[in-house]
Amino acid sequence: MASDVAAQIAEVGEVVRLAVAPVFLLSGVGITLTLLANRLARVVDRARALERAERETHESDLLELNRKLSTLETRARLLGPAIALCTICALLVSMVVVALFLGALLNFRLALIIAILFILAMLSLIGGLALFLREVLLATKTLRIGLRESRMRTRV
Repeated sequence: MASDVAAQIAEVGEVVRLAVAPVFLLSGVGITLTLLANRLARVVDRARALERAERETHESDLLELNRKLSTLETRARLLGPAIALCTICALLVSMVVVALFLGALLNFRLALIIAILFILAMLSLIGGLALFLREVLLATKTLRIGLRESRMRTRV
């Protein structure tokens, strides 16, 4: 009887040991989701500010304002699916942890299911990070630091 309890405790300990890596992965994905959500919020806030500024924008600057808004729209359209894919990754990793415990509890061999769930989670994470990279590249490509040329001419 005592050996059965010890064997069960050892089995649960083994499942906990196996579940630690996916739980750390969940932590990293959670931080990534926070970062993506914050970037999306900043893009939306910036777009709203530019839209409010449209009334005070001179006719000659409307084309540039429209270009900025278009870039922000593209960035938001990249961040939305990135957030969705990273969320799917977190859900799949959570399902891996559940499958690990269910397999041990019910004495089922769920290795194939666990492997498929984990592969899908990694593919989702790769997709989310690829979209994030595209958004960052777009943001830095359109980054402008300093005064516009037309303003510099009028100040000189």
